[in-house]
Amino acid sequence: MKRLSREWLEQIIHLLNERIVVVDNEGTIIYMDHAYCDLLNTKQEDVIGKPVQEIIENTRMHIVTKTGEREVEHFQPINDSVMVANRFPIMIDGKLEGAVGTVMFADPENLRSFKNRIQRLVKDLSYYRSKVEKELKSSYTFDDLVGDSSSFRALKDFAKVISGSNSSVLISGESGTGKELFASSIHNNSFRDQAPFVPINCAAIPEELLESELFGYEDGAFTGAKKGGKKGLFEVAQNGTLFLDEIGDMPLSMQSKLLRALQEKEIQPVGGQRRIPIDVRIIAATHRNLEEMVKEGTFRQDLYYRINVIHLEIPPLRNRVEDIPLLIKMLLSKLEKRFYKKQVTCSTEVMEKLKRHLWPGNVRELENVLERAINVLKGNRIEVVDLPLYLRDMEENEELGHVGNETKKAIQESSIPIRPLKDTVAMAEKQAIERTLRFTNGNKLEAAKLLGIGKTSLYDKCKLYEIQ
Repeated sequence: MKRLSREWLEQIIHLLNERIVVVDNEGTIIYMDHAYCDLLNTKQEDVIGKPVQEIIENTRMHIVTKTGEREVEHFQPINDSVMVANRFPIMIDGKLEGAVGTVMFADPENLRSFKNRIQRLVKDLSYYRSKVEKELKSSYTFDDLVGDSSSFRALKDFAKVISGSNSSVLISGESGTGKELFASSIHNNSFRDQAPFVPINCAAIPEELLESELFGYEDGAFTGAKKGGKKGLFEVAQNGTLFLDEIGDMPLSMQSKLLRALQEKEIQPVGGQRRIPIDVRIIAATHRNLEEMVKEGTFRQDLYYRINVIHLEIPPLRNRVEDIPLLIKMLLSKLEKRFYKKQVTCSTEVMEKLKRHLWPGNVRELENVLERAINVLKGNRIEVVDLPLYLRDMEENEELGHVGNETKKAIQESSIPIRPLKDTVAMAEKQAIERTLRFTNGNKLEAAKLLGIGKTSLYDKCKLYEIQ
């Protein structure tokens, strides 16, 4: 191996942003770089062989040669400036032979510049920290849950009561019914409201990444892992609430790892040996029938009972038609601000159409319909012509909202043949997908968002039901 020459070493020292002095075990200077000499208004030939305390004011280099103890980041006044000094003993074959010292900030201006840079970094850090904390705050409260039907009011009241509990909650309901709004409201009404609310869509994250997202990973755990590792969402949600949306789409292999974390109340990052204690409340949500999945063996029974301590079932919009006018008022108020409109209303014909629709996409579909209408609106009243084509040409067998419940039930039962429940559910699912694809003009990505399922899941269902 080639040795560095003295010229190389001196050039390297000169390029460093530090001033260097070296003394022997008696505290006599045997080397001082040119920058340090310039700082002291002297020359190398005038300092070599001199006691260090005679050349550098407030130095402790001669003391380090006696104690053998390093001194790091000490403030040292020199020439009316305050320097940051580091002093290290030099040990050769176990014997104290001398010491090397460095100082930074050759003048007050450099110190001021460094201080300003640090202040800017602290300010940036504070900004991004507050931004992250804001994003992890729960956005909704029970005031945002709009509905005056008896079933919805009872559900809201029950959710408020169980907010103060620490038990796991399972929220079931069709896509678009507002499961995350309920989860967020429960968190905001709990004693954990000042801690993070962390949502994760189990259906949207690939199976191979889900474990590292939930539990985090250590440095070098796998190819492409972030240097220094990464916190998992369990750790991010510490003392708060972890919302596991679409838990029914979680792979079986991941279900067992989740169950272990909930039972042991600790997690182990991917590629790590340490175990991290966790204190989080679990709120899970799904549009699937988990009981059926347990019978089929696609969902773990022990995990089902672990998360289903308290169960909330959100009714679909078609079962609370009386809430539609209230929801429309709330949604229009929100959309008005986004599209700079004022006092937007619906005509009587539009309101009747919207009440008669069966709403396979529930409240999410209703919001999309209103947003589409506002985009094409010329005045401030939504007319039938402003509605999507599939609502304007609504089939008669969907227009049942104007009759009483008993009449509606009789019409429905007389027009639909009795089939096995599994076939009926499949038919309803196929019809919901077809209607949604018509609504999005065949855009499957938008349809998947509207239905509240992953894109891959939608493609699989289209293939299963032979939907082009």
